[in-house]
Amino acid sequence: FISFLFKGVLFLLSEFVFIFEMIASGCNALYMLTSLGSNVTGEVFNEKTQVYEYVQGDNSMLILLYGVVTIFAIMGFIIIWRANIKSAYKSQLKKERNEHIPTFKEEMTTYLDECLHKTLLFFPVMSLIIFTIMPLVYMAAMAFTNYDRDHQPPGNLFGWVGITNFKQLLSFSGELGTTFWHVLGWTIVWAVFATFTNYILGIILAMIINRKTTKLKSFWRFNFILSVAVPQFVSLLVMSTMLQPEGAVNVLLRNIGLIAPGTSLPFLTNVTWARVAVIIVNIWVGVPFTLLTMTGILQNIPEELYEAAKVDGANAVVRFIHITLPYMLFVTAPSLISAFIANINNFNVIYLFTGGLPATLDYYKMSAGKTDLLVTWLFKLTIENKDYNLGAVIAIIIFLISAVSALLVYRKTGSYKNEEGFQ
Repeated sequence: FISFLFKGVLFLLSEFVFIFEMIASGCNALYMLTSLGSNVTGEVFNEKTQVYEYVQGDNSMLILLYGVVTIFAIMGFIIIWRANIKSAYKSQLKKERNEHIPTFKEEMTTYLDECLHKTLLFFPVMSLIIFTIMPLVYMAAMAFTNYDRDHQPPGNLFGWVGITNFKQLLSFSGELGTTFWHVLGWTIVWAVFATFTNYILGIILAMIINRKTTKLKSFWRFNFILSVAVPQFVSLLVMSTMLQPEGAVNVLLRNIGLIAPGTSLPFLTNVTWARVAVIIVNIWVGVPFTLLTMTGILQNIPEELYEAAKVDGANAVVRFIHITLPYMLFVTAPSLISAFIANINNFNVIYLFTGGLPATLDYYKMSAGKTDLLVTWLFKLTIENKDYNLGAVIAIIIFLISAVSALLVYRKTGSYKNEEGFQ
């Protein structure tokens, strides 16, 4: 009896704590969440003292944060309440069947035995909720506000605007909508070229080095891996410097007479040149990783398949099309999808190499350049322009594009449909 009483007291205490929290601050947090504040911080003239006094007003950012935390607290309480009802219901059924009802101590012991997985997952799941899901919900909520440079708390308040930000961003008219669709188009083009150039060239190099007739295989692999050993940001900054109008490449071309004195190739100042240059530089930093992956896959393809194909009279091209390529695609399809999503969010190469240049007056507040991706534009909007609401909208759109495309494409691959196809 004491064990069951102790268990009931624990559930009762959790409910008391929740009720106390809701009375103390939770209800007010939910109420304030509807408006995100109404009292602006400022100075108010005190008639008694005849001086202006600083009056602390509402802080929309904290109100939004407390509101999100309160909503998660309510969800947590519902889970605990449901566990209480479920436990009581199971105990009642066992009592009606004259079965043994486990004591509180026995139930706790199960969390170190058959329910050990729940114990091990508790802290990781709680960390995921607190440090990942809650911040994401908080960020997503900003997309439905007017939180920008002109609405900076605590001096100014921001409020809810519904889906106005989404309408402005996704419209085909207006400076903001035009900028979004242009940047999105280049982002998709960049992701396709950056992914498949690295993939195809990585396969070609791996096959050349892996041939039986190739000598010094370790030497060639080592040379390609050297580019990986150098930190990526160093390589990108050095290449950006070299391709400037007065950089090493243009100076060298002038000295050997390939371009006229006083002129330079517009590697970073012309749109087409800059986009081609950034794709080529991405090949430099990305192909070695693909090379290593493909080398491992090639070395694991059964040699008997090639021998049987040779006996049937298949040449090198036929063997590649019907043996090597299908095997590689089967094994690397998930990583290829991951690489595509990673390139959609490839911040380093764009920001460190071109910085989004060349700039243009056609884009919204000149916040994006011709080589900017959605992720680098998001960074500039939030850090430089302080348009946090638009940044949140773009982040949501990037997530939707990445998640939906990855799931749809992966379900079409042989890796998903036929997991044992190459066993």
